[in-house]
Amino acid sequence: MLWFKCDEILPGVSLALLYVALCLSGIFIYMENEVIEDVENSCKIPLSAEENIENFRRKNYSAFVVGYSGEVGRHLLEALNRAKVFNRVVLIGRRTINLDHIGPEFEQNVVDFNLLEDYANLFKGLEYGFCTLGTSHGSIQSAEFVRVDHDYVLKTAEIAKANGCKHFSVVSSNGADRNSNFFYRRAKGLMEETLKVMHFQRLSIFRPGVLLCDRAEHRPGDTIFQKILRPVAYFFPTAVTLPVETAAVAMLNNAITPTNRTLDVFENKAIHVVAGMAQQFCPPQEPKISEEKTANKKEPESDL
Repeated sequence: MLWFKCDEILPGVSLALLYVALCLSGIFIYMENEVIEDVENSCKIPLSAEENIENFRRKNYSAFVVGYSGEVGRHLLEALNRAKVFNRVVLIGRRTINLDHIGPEFEQNVVDFNLLEDYANLFKGLEYGFCTLGTSHGSIQSAEFVRVDHDYVLKTAEIAKANGCKHFSVVSSNGADRNSNFFYRRAKGLMEETLKVMHFQRLSIFRPGVLLCDRAEHRPGDTIFQKILRPVAYFFPTAVTLPVETAAVAMLNNAITPTNRTLDVFENKAIHVVAGMAQQFCPPQEPKISEEKTANKKEPESDL
Protein backbone atom coordinates (compact mmCIF):
# COMPACT_ATOMS: atom_id res chain seq x y z
CA MET A 1 0.00 0.00 0.00
CA LEU A 2 1.21 3.51 -0.87
CA TRP A 3 0.64 4.88 2.62
CA PHE A 4 3.41 2.61 3.88
CA LYS A 5 5.88 4.78 1.90
CA CYS A 6 4.60 8.24 2.74
CA ASP A 7 8.04 9.27 3.96
CA GLU A 8 9.37 8.59 0.45
CA ILE A 9 6.44 9.81 -1.64
CA LEU A 10 5.48 13.05 0.12
CA PRO A 11 8.88 14.77 -0.18
CA GLY A 12 8.96 14.03 -3.91
CA VAL A 13 5.41 15.25 -4.46
CA SER A 14 6.11 18.37 -2.41
CA LEU A 15 9.20 19.18 -4.46
CA ALA A 16 7.27 18.63 -7.70
CA LEU A 17 4.48 20.95 -6.57
CA LEU A 18 7.00 23.55 -5.46
CA TYR A 19 8.72 23.37 -8.85
CA VAL A 20 5.39 23.81 -10.67
CA ALA A 21 4.47 26.73 -8.41
CA LEU A 22 7.80 28.45 -9.05
CA CYS A 23 7.45 27.97 -12.81
CA LEU A 24 3.92 29.37 -12.83
CA SER A 25 4.99 32.29 -10.65
CA GLY A 26 7.79 33.06 -13.10
CA ILE A 27 5.34 33.04 -16.00
CA PHE A 28 2.88 35.27 -14.14
CA ILE A 29 5.63 37.70 -13.12
CA TYR A 30 6.75 37.94 -16.74
CA MET A 31 3.18 38.52 -17.95
CA GLU A 32 2.48 41.05 -15.19
CA ASN A 33 5.51 43.09 -16.26
CA GLU A 34 5.12 42.63 -20.00
CA VAL A 35 5.29 45.86 -21.99
CA ILE A 36 1.96 47.23 -23.24
CA GLU A 37 1.88 47.97 -26.94
CA ASP A 38 1.12 51.64 -27.66
CA VAL A 39 1.03 52.28 -23.91
CA GLU A 40 0.73 56.08 -24.26
CA ASN A 41 -2.58 55.79 -26.08
CA SER A 42 -4.00 53.42 -23.45
CA CYS A 43 -2.79 55.62 -20.60
CA LYS A 44 -4.32 58.84 -21.88
CA ILE A 45 -7.80 57.37 -22.38
CA PRO A 46 -9.11 57.41 -18.77
CA LEU A 47 -7.90 60.99 -18.27
CA SER A 48 -9.29 62.16 -21.62
CA ALA A 49 -12.61 60.43 -20.90
CA GLU A 50 -12.93 62.24 -17.59
CA GLU A 51 -12.12 65.60 -19.18
CA ASN A 52 -14.45 65.05 -22.15
CA ILE A 53 -17.49 63.54 -20.45
CA GLU A 54 -19.50 66.77 -20.16
CA ASN A 55 -18.78 67.73 -23.76
CA PHE A 56 -19.78 64.22 -24.86
CA ARG A 57 -23.11 64.44 -23.01
CA ARG A 58 -23.97 67.64 -24.85
CA LYS A 59 -23.66 65.86 -28.21
CA ASN A 60 -26.80 63.79 -27.51
CA TYR A 61 -25.41 60.65 -29.05
CA SER A 62 -27.28 57.35 -29.02
CA ALA A 63 -26.01 53.80 -28.72
CA PHE A 64 -26.94 50.13 -28.70
CA VAL A 65 -25.72 47.24 -26.58
CA VAL A 66 -25.97 43.76 -28.06
CA GLY A 67 -25.59 40.92 -25.56
CA TYR A 68 -26.66 43.04 -22.60
CA SER A 69 -27.83 40.04 -20.55
CA GLY A 70 -24.33 38.51 -20.35
CA GLU A 71 -21.79 39.27 -17.63
CA VAL A 72 -19.86 42.01 -19.45
CA GLY A 73 -23.08 43.38 -20.95
CA ARG A 74 -24.81 43.71 -17.57
CA HIS A 75 -21.86 45.58 -16.08
CA LEU A 76 -21.68 47.79 -19.16
CA LEU A 77 -25.32 48.72 -18.57
CA GLU A 78 -24.46 49.69 -15.00
CA ALA A 79 -21.55 51.84 -16.21
CA LEU A 80 -23.67 53.53 -18.88
CA ASN A 81 -26.46 54.14 -16.39
CA ARG A 82 -24.07 55.83 -13.96
CA ALA A 83 -22.35 57.94 -16.62
CA LYS A 84 -25.52 59.10 -18.43
CA VAL A 85 -23.54 59.92 -21.57
CA PHE A 86 -26.08 58.75 -24.16
CA ASN A 87 -29.55 60.23 -24.58
CA ARG A 88 -30.83 56.86 -25.85
CA VAL A 89 -29.52 53.32 -25.38
CA VAL A 90 -31.16 50.47 -27.28
CA LEU A 91 -30.63 47.05 -25.70
CA ILE A 92 -30.71 44.10 -28.08
CA GLY A 93 -30.53 40.55 -26.78
CA ARG A 94 -31.98 37.08 -26.55
CA ARG A 95 -33.74 37.42 -23.19
CA THR A 96 -35.11 40.07 -20.87
CA ILE A 97 -33.55 41.23 -17.62
CA ASN A 98 -34.87 43.40 -14.79
CA LEU A 99 -34.31 47.07 -15.64
CA ASP A 100 -36.19 48.64 -12.72
CA HIS A 101 -33.01 50.38 -11.51
CA ILE A 102 -32.03 51.62 -14.98
CA GLY A 103 -32.87 55.05 -16.39
CA PRO A 104 -35.65 55.76 -18.92
CA GLU A 105 -33.16 56.21 -21.76
CA PHE A 106 -32.70 52.43 -21.94
CA GLU A 107 -34.99 50.47 -24.28
CA GLN A 108 -34.99 46.68 -24.01
CA ASN A 109 -35.62 44.53 -27.11
CA VAL A 110 -35.63 40.74 -27.38
CA VAL A 111 -34.75 39.48 -30.85
CA ASP A 112 -34.14 36.28 -32.77
CA PHE A 113 -30.52 36.59 -33.92
CA ASN A 114 -31.16 34.05 -36.66
CA LEU A 115 -33.55 36.62 -38.17
CA LEU A 116 -31.67 39.76 -37.14
CA GLU A 117 -32.37 41.45 -40.50
CA ASP A 118 -36.01 41.65 -39.44
CA TYR A 119 -34.98 43.93 -36.55
CA ALA A 120 -32.76 46.27 -38.60
CA ASN A 121 -34.93 49.25 -37.66
CA LEU A 122 -33.69 48.95 -34.05
CA PHE A 123 -30.23 50.05 -35.20
CA LYS A 124 -31.33 53.13 -37.13
CA GLY A 125 -29.40 56.28 -36.28
CA LEU A 126 -27.41 54.77 -33.40
CA GLU A 127 -23.89 56.17 -33.70
CA TYR A 128 -22.24 53.94 -31.08
CA GLY A 129 -22.42 50.17 -30.82
CA PHE A 130 -21.24 47.85 -28.06
CA CYS A 131 -21.19 44.12 -28.78
CA THR A 132 -20.62 41.83 -25.80
CA LEU A 133 -22.01 38.64 -27.32
CA GLY A 134 -20.27 35.45 -26.28
CA THR A 135 -20.80 31.87 -25.18
CA SER A 136 -19.21 30.07 -22.25
CA HIS A 137 -15.99 28.11 -22.74
CA GLY A 138 -18.05 24.96 -22.33
CA SER A 139 -19.48 25.64 -25.78
CA ILE A 140 -16.11 25.82 -27.54
CA GLN A 141 -15.94 23.77 -30.76
CA SER A 142 -19.71 23.56 -30.90
CA ALA A 143 -22.06 24.95 -33.52
CA GLU A 144 -23.48 27.25 -30.84
CA PHE A 145 -20.10 28.88 -30.26
CA VAL A 146 -19.56 29.64 -33.96
CA ARG A 147 -23.10 30.88 -34.36
CA VAL A 148 -22.92 33.31 -31.40
CA ASP A 149 -19.29 34.42 -31.20
CA HIS A 150 -18.71 34.68 -34.94
CA ASP A 151 -21.89 34.74 -37.02
CA TYR A 152 -24.10 36.83 -34.73
CA VAL A 153 -21.33 39.36 -34.06
CA LEU A 154 -20.65 39.89 -37.75
CA LYS A 155 -24.33 40.09 -38.63
CA THR A 156 -24.81 42.67 -35.89
CA ALA A 157 -21.90 44.73 -37.21
CA GLU A 158 -23.13 44.53 -40.79
CA ILE A 159 -26.63 45.72 -39.95
CA ALA A 160 -25.36 48.40 -37.55
CA LYS A 161 -22.96 49.79 -40.15
CA ALA A 162 -25.71 49.96 -42.76
CA ASN A 163 -27.90 51.90 -40.31
CA GLY A 164 -25.40 54.57 -39.30
CA CYS A 165 -23.13 53.11 -36.62
CA LYS A 166 -19.83 55.00 -36.61
CA HIS A 167 -17.99 53.47 -33.64
CA PHE A 168 -18.27 49.72 -33.06
CA SER A 169 -16.78 48.21 -29.87
CA VAL A 170 -16.56 44.44 -29.52
CA VAL A 171 -15.38 41.97 -26.89
CA SER A 172 -13.08 39.38 -28.47
CA SER A 173 -10.52 37.19 -26.68
CA ASN A 174 -6.91 37.17 -25.62
CA GLY A 175 -4.80 35.47 -28.29
CA ALA A 176 -7.33 35.91 -31.10
CA ASP A 177 -5.58 34.99 -34.35
CA ARG A 178 -7.07 33.88 -37.64
CA ASN A 179 -4.05 31.56 -38.15
CA SER A 180 -4.12 29.99 -34.68
CA ASN A 181 -4.12 26.22 -34.30
CA PHE A 182 -6.67 26.58 -31.51
CA PHE A 183 -10.27 26.61 -32.69
CA TYR A 184 -11.48 29.23 -30.19
CA ARG A 185 -8.72 31.73 -30.95
CA ARG A 186 -8.99 31.13 -34.69
CA ALA A 187 -12.73 31.82 -34.73
CA LYS A 188 -12.24 35.03 -32.74
CA GLY A 189 -9.41 36.07 -35.05
CA LEU A 190 -11.52 35.51 -38.15
CA MET A 191 -14.29 37.59 -36.59
CA GLU A 192 -11.85 40.44 -35.93
CA GLU A 193 -10.41 40.39 -39.44
CA THR A 194 -13.87 40.56 -40.99
CA LEU A 195 -14.79 43.53 -38.78
CA LYS A 196 -11.66 45.37 -39.89
CA VAL A 197 -12.65 45.25 -43.57
CA MET A 198 -16.12 46.62 -42.81
CA HIS A 199 -14.41 50.02 -42.42
CA PHE A 200 -16.24 51.51 -39.50
CA GLN A 201 -15.26 55.10 -38.84
CA ARG A 202 -13.85 53.70 -35.61
CA LEU A 203 -13.42 50.08 -34.49
CA SER A 204 -12.38 49.08 -30.96
CA ILE A 205 -11.50 45.47 -30.19
CA PHE A 206 -11.12 44.32 -26.59
CA ARG A 207 -9.18 41.12 -25.96
CA PRO A 208 -9.70 40.13 -22.31
CA GLY A 209 -7.98 37.24 -20.60
CA VAL A 210 -10.00 35.16 -18.16
CA LEU A 211 -13.05 37.18 -17.12
CA LEU A 212 -13.68 37.20 -13.38
CA CYS A 213 -17.31 37.47 -12.33
CA ASP A 214 -19.99 36.15 -10.04
CA ARG A 215 -22.28 34.53 -12.57
CA ALA A 216 -26.04 34.88 -12.21
CA GLU A 217 -26.38 31.22 -13.23
CA HIS A 218 -24.58 28.62 -11.13
CA ARG A 219 -21.96 26.58 -12.97
CA PRO A 220 -19.92 24.32 -10.64
CA GLY A 221 -16.95 24.13 -13.02
CA ASP A 222 -16.79 27.89 -13.48
CA THR A 223 -17.16 28.48 -9.75
CA ILE A 224 -14.17 26.26 -8.94
CA PHE A 225 -12.09 27.79 -11.74
CA GLN A 226 -12.89 31.32 -10.58
CA LYS A 227 -11.90 30.47 -6.98
CA ILE A 228 -8.58 29.05 -8.17
CA LEU A 229 -7.87 32.21 -10.15
CA ARG A 230 -8.73 34.67 -7.36
CA PRO A 231 -5.32 34.32 -5.65
CA VAL A 232 -3.61 34.67 -9.04
CA ALA A 233 -5.61 37.84 -9.70
CA TYR A 234 -4.66 39.18 -6.27
CA PHE A 235 -0.90 38.81 -6.75
CA PHE A 236 -0.81 39.30 -10.54
CA PRO A 237 -3.92 41.43 -11.29
CA THR A 238 -3.23 42.20 -14.95
CA ALA A 239 -1.39 39.06 -16.06
CA VAL A 240 -4.19 36.74 -17.14
CA THR A 241 -7.44 37.88 -15.52
CA LEU A 242 -9.88 40.75 -15.96
CA PRO A 243 -12.87 41.62 -13.75
CA VAL A 244 -15.97 42.11 -15.89
CA GLU A 245 -16.62 45.52 -14.32
CA THR A 246 -13.15 46.65 -15.44
CA ALA A 247 -13.91 45.55 -19.00
CA ALA A 248 -17.15 47.56 -18.92
CA VAL A 249 -15.49 50.76 -17.67
CA ALA A 250 -12.74 50.41 -20.29
CA MET A 251 -15.32 50.18 -23.09
CA LEU A 252 -17.10 53.26 -21.81
CA ASN A 253 -13.90 55.30 -21.32
CA ASN A 254 -12.72 54.44 -24.79
CA ALA A 255 -16.04 55.39 -26.39
CA ILE A 256 -16.16 58.89 -24.91
CA THR A 257 -12.49 59.72 -25.54
CA PRO A 258 -11.86 62.06 -28.50
CA THR A 259 -9.55 60.51 -31.08
CA ASN A 260 -8.74 60.37 -34.77
CA ARG A 261 -7.75 56.70 -34.61
CA THR A 262 -9.76 54.29 -36.73
CA LEU A 263 -8.66 51.05 -35.06
CA ASP A 264 -7.72 50.12 -31.50
CA VAL A 265 -6.93 46.63 -30.24
CA PHE A 266 -6.65 46.41 -26.46
CA GLU A 267 -5.04 43.34 -24.92
CA ASN A 268 -5.81 42.23 -21.36
CA LYS A 269 -3.28 44.45 -19.56
CA ALA A 270 -4.16 47.46 -21.71
CA ILE A 271 -7.85 47.05 -20.82
CA HIS A 272 -6.93 47.46 -17.15
CA VAL A 273 -5.09 50.67 -18.04
CA VAL A 274 -7.90 52.04 -20.24
CA ALA A 275 -10.27 51.52 -17.32
CA GLY A 276 -7.92 53.58 -15.12
CA MET A 277 -7.14 50.61 -12.88
CA ALA A 278 -3.44 50.06 -13.64
CA GLN A 279 -1.80 53.44 -14.10
CA GLN A 280 1.45 52.11 -12.62
CA PHE A 281 2.29 50.90 -16.13
CA CYS A 282 2.01 54.43 -17.56
CA PRO A 283 5.05 56.66 -18.18
CA PRO A 284 5.37 59.74 -15.94
CA GLN A 285 3.12 62.57 -17.11
CA GLU A 286 4.59 65.80 -18.35
CA PRO A 287 3.51 68.99 -16.54
CA LYS A 288 0.46 70.62 -18.11
CA ILE A 289 1.06 73.66 -20.28
CA SER A 290 -0.27 76.85 -18.78
CA GLU A 291 -3.73 78.04 -19.78
CA GLU A 292 -2.30 81.12 -21.50
CA LYS A 293 -0.32 78.94 -23.91
CA THR A 294 -3.27 76.67 -24.66
CA ALA A 295 -5.97 79.33 -24.92
CA ASN A 296 -5.78 79.46 -28.70
CA LYS A 297 -5.04 75.79 -29.17
CA LYS A 298 -7.80 73.86 -30.91
CA GLU A 299 -9.55 71.27 -28.76
CA PRO A 300 -9.44 67.66 -30.02
CA GLU A 301 -12.45 66.71 -32.07
CA SER A 302 -14.88 64.08 -30.89
CA ASP A 303 -14.40 60.70 -32.49
CA LEU A 304 -17.59 61.08 -34.47
